[in-house]
Amino acid sequence: SFVHVNSTREQPKNGVLMCLNGTGILNSWLRKVVGNLPYDQMNTLAAQAPVGAQGLLFLPFGNGAERILENRPAAASLHGVQFNVHGQAHLIRAAQEGIVYALNYGMDIMRASGVQVQTVRAGHANMFLSPVFREAFVNCGNVTLELYDTDAAQGAARGAGIGAGIYASSKEAFNGLARISTVEPTPALQAQYQEMYSDWQQLLARETRPAELLLA
Repeated sequence: SFVHVNSTREQPKNGVLMCLNGTGILNSWLRKVVGNLPYDQMNTLAAQAPVGAQGLLFLPFGNGAERILENRPAAASLHGVQFNVHGQAHLIRAAQEGIVYALNYGMDIMRASGVQVQTVRAGHANMFLSPVFREAFVNCGNVTLELYDTDAAQGAARGAGIGAGIYASSKEAFNGLARISTVEPTPALQAQYQEMYSDWQQLLARETRPAELLLA
């Protein structure tokens, strides 16, 4: 845990950090693989494939040790490829869904430790620019997503301003921060994403089994 930027002596607030190393770098790597398409075009393609990408599953690791895997190094991997079925759209969607499943896996760990995850507030930037990613995120995790007109750079600047005393209060620092939209889960989609998340969890368990168990 860490001391949150809006913590005060009168009202101390600690945050719980969940990190996934393979998010942005997977999206960047995939962009090179599909011919350096613009990210917005990749998002459009992802929406052309159905939920679950017709059985294609992506483990979005491959960027060093992952905290959600108890700091074990883990490789990224793609599973279930059918050459007569899957194309660019499926590949991009599977990657975006795989990132969501990994994030939800981390949130499940947080929930198991007593952290309530009900509403997620995020900047309208990066992966959250993708309608597919947003849809998968809220339905897999059964959370409400609030999107704000900001990004990580602005957030870091506001936090630094609070710490440096530039703002009189955290409330002043966030004056004018506009909420763009709210995304809620859809029951019919929840069932589909939960089924795919279950398949993804089983795949993760197989792929991360200790070597001595694989040889048994």
